[in-house]
Amino acid sequence: MKYHALKKKAFLAAAVFTGTTMVIPSMCLAASDKDIQTYTDTDFAMDTVVSETLYTTGDDINSKLTSVLTDVETNLLSWTNEDSQICKVNASDGKDMEISGELSGYLERILKIARDSDGAFDPTIGKLIRLWDIGGEDQRIPGEDEIRNVLKDSGYEKVSLAGNNISMDEGCSLDLGAAGKGIGCDAVLEYLETQKDVTAALINLGGSSVMTYGSKPDGSSWNVAVTDPRAENDEEYLGVVALNGTEFLSTSGDYEKYFIEDGVRYHHIMDPSTGYPAKSGVTGVTVVCDTGLEADTLSTACFVLGVEKGSELLKKYNADGLFVDEDHHVYLTDGMKERFSLLQDSYSVEDITQ
Repeated sequence: MKYHALKKKAFLAAAVFTGTTMVIPSMCLAASDKDIQTYTDTDFAMDTVVSETLYTTGDDINSKLTSVLTDVETNLLSWTNEDSQICKVNASDGKDMEISGELSGYLERILKIARDSDGAFDPTIGKLIRLWDIGGEDQRIPGEDEIRNVLKDSGYEKVSLAGNNISMDEGCSLDLGAAGKGIGCDAVLEYLETQKDVTAALINLGGSSVMTYGSKPDGSSWNVAVTDPRAENDEEYLGVVALNGTEFLSTSGDYEKYFIEDGVRYHHIMDPSTGYPAKSGVTGVTVVCDTGLEADTLSTACFVLGVEKGSELLKKYNADGLFVDEDHHVYLTDGMKERFSLLQDSYSVEDITQ
């Protein structure tokens, strides 16, 4: 059995093209009389490396941005921390429970995407993910009986929201890991909007979730590199996606966490309908939209759905998407065509057929 951990290139891909060029004061049209300073930092939060670039006329607050991410994970989303709201919900054993308006709002949006994707994204498959444990110390191919046993407790339909009250069928549990980084980015945005000295920022969570805030002092786009799912060299990238102003990008790929057994790749993105790693013909999906939660969850859903159904889902959310398939074809939604520049000659751009 051949094992592969999370690749470093997943982090580097979103950092290499962003740059931290010093800002010329005369180009800072609306900041203040002070020069805009550039601060960069690398930290660890939400179980991944976090890279931060901050443009501000005030103090360096990168450490505070990391704290926001840590707070979201610890107090809201963690399924292992007994003090987190999600952990408490899962421990309620099917009883009604009151949750915060913040968590209720996130869950309402998540369950809508679950419905709109016909369950391709499902926040209740945590038991299934832990059964496979891909990328963990106990990754393996479970038996069919084991898979059926955990799937009987899964299903977004088992979760009901009524205002700030939540109820779930007994045995059902929530795992928002596939939405967590996006939620973290949304929380960082809320904080940045209260910081009047900050003119722009880039937050990169492990390369799979990227948030840009505001515009760089020179007015240029934020250019984010997209990983080539089958690259052998960590410095090879599929292409570059241009982000403008405040936007969110998320990538889901079968190259992030996987193992190979008997020539078959078993990756971490599960199909809730089968209990096995998704087989939609795609190797990577990148989504750009105006919220982190939607970008994160939609990239996962679209990976499970594949090109045609996935692109239809993106239309409902006015999101741009990029799909890479097993035959080195790249499919772009109309909005993504205006953002994406292909770098690899071994790939070809194809039209999406509906």
